[in-house]
Amino acid sequence: MTASVAEGLAARIAAVLAIDPSADAIESQGSWCSWGQLAVTADQVAARIERPGTEVGVVLRNRPASVGTILGVLKAGGCVVTINPGRGVDRTREDLAALDLPLVIGEPDDLAELLPEGARSTVVAVADVGGPITVRPGTGTDPGPGRPAIAVRMLTSGTTGPPKRIDLSYETFERVLVGAKHYESNRGAEPLELRRGVAVVNSPLAHVGGIFRVLQCVTDGRPFALLDRFTVEGWVDAVRRHRPATASLVPTALRMVLDADLDPDDLSSLRSVISGTAPLDPDDADAFFTTYGVPVLISYGATEFGGSVAGWNIADHGAFWATKRGSVGRAHGGCDLRVVDPGTGDDLGAGTDGVLEVRARQFGHDGWVRTTDLARLDGDGFLWILGRADQAIIRGGFKIIPDDVRVALERHPAVRYAAVVGREDRRLGSVPVAAVDLWPAADPVTPEELAAFTAGHLARYEQPAEIRIFPELPRTDSGKVDLRAVTALLDEPAPEG
Repeated sequence: MTASVAEGLAARIAAVLAIDPSADAIESQGSWCSWGQLAVTADQVAARIERPGTEVGVVLRNRPASVGTILGVLKAGGCVVTINPGRGVDRTREDLAALDLPLVIGEPDDLAELLPEGARSTVVAVADVGGPITVRPGTGTDPGPGRPAIAVRMLTSGTTGPPKRIDLSYETFERVLVGAKHYESNRGAEPLELRRGVAVVNSPLAHVGGIFRVLQCVTDGRPFALLDRFTVEGWVDAVRRHRPATASLVPTALRMVLDADLDPDDLSSLRSVISGTAPLDPDDADAFFTTYGVPVLISYGATEFGGSVAGWNIADHGAFWATKRGSVGRAHGGCDLRVVDPGTGDDLGAGTDGVLEVRARQFGHDGWVRTTDLARLDGDGFLWILGRADQAIIRGGFKIIPDDVRVALERHPAVRYAAVVGREDRRLGSVPVAAVDLWPAADPVTPEELAAFTAGHLARYEQPAEIRIFPELPRTDSGKVDLRAVTALLDEPAPEG
């Protein structure tokens, strides 16, 4: 079944690219590329993949060349290994060295910085979609057996540890793409043709939401505007010009649009906004509807699931929002939810708080997968997420592991110990804040200097919103840093001067 599923997705991509090569496919930075240009890049990339299952590192930017590269790897039945240059040069180099991939593809400037001459991996530079590619042979990497069943190896933060790779199969993507019809009023099978409406994609391709949204558009034959990064001005301009019926906004972006107090006419084409990746305050959802007249359909999912497994749709929103406000919706077709006792694993039934487990057909098996979320289900199947069982900080949809930030701070020669905790933030949901103490003999250092130092080791979203220096961090009886006491210290106003 796995081989046929991979062939099915590859065939669908090839068929869509061939419908009308001259038609517009992606708008990016003020200009359009065609389906034919995407096909040229996809075919060039596919030709470099010798056999199905080959792991291919793709340095992802929100640009058409990256889209064409992804499509080419999938057309050849390869495995896209996501490389996120936003994590910083040092960590990305370490990631590539550990992966030791036979093939890495990206833009020339990224590759020159990340994989200099003499790298073991063969390097393929794609400067422009539809243009020529350049190949620099590697010094020799054994491709190994590959991963024939896996479409994407997505880099994501673990629930309680360092970043990890999540394997998303071809079957997962096919089933999740079907599950996305949960949000549509017309859920029937669609003919193979190019759509007239233009979607707006603003999620990073280095995250599962971005890759999923792009594959959804491509397999539907729908042109889309691909934003290099999210800004209110850029997003509103795309919505105003293309008038999509629906759009996706992570909670951070939704709050930015809400705070911008736009002319409601600018969003008049939208029948709904889908919001996920992090908790959304129902007050913000209500305020968005009051301000712009657009209902917000909250969804719930994780990278491990390949996307959403539960959410609101228009019909449920109209019938139940008043009584189920604060819920993240109901299970998608093919997905089952239950809440269990974290100790015994017993199903607690409706109305009782516990740990959420998910059984989703995109996994290709009937087993339950335990999440790190505390949850409650009601008798109508609506799901409430009550909090996280781990200590991860979710900043605007990006998961941050406090230990990663702590380690970056403690690399500074003046820092003896650091502690990182989350602080509630209305716009971003939560942000990391840090407390440090210094070695007694260290040269003086300021919080601003520490922030500049961490910028070389952390992604932008991981950088602390505040760093404060204390004479000594509070500790427990066992000698460990007392995070509860640190949180209390950081909640106090910083002294002036």
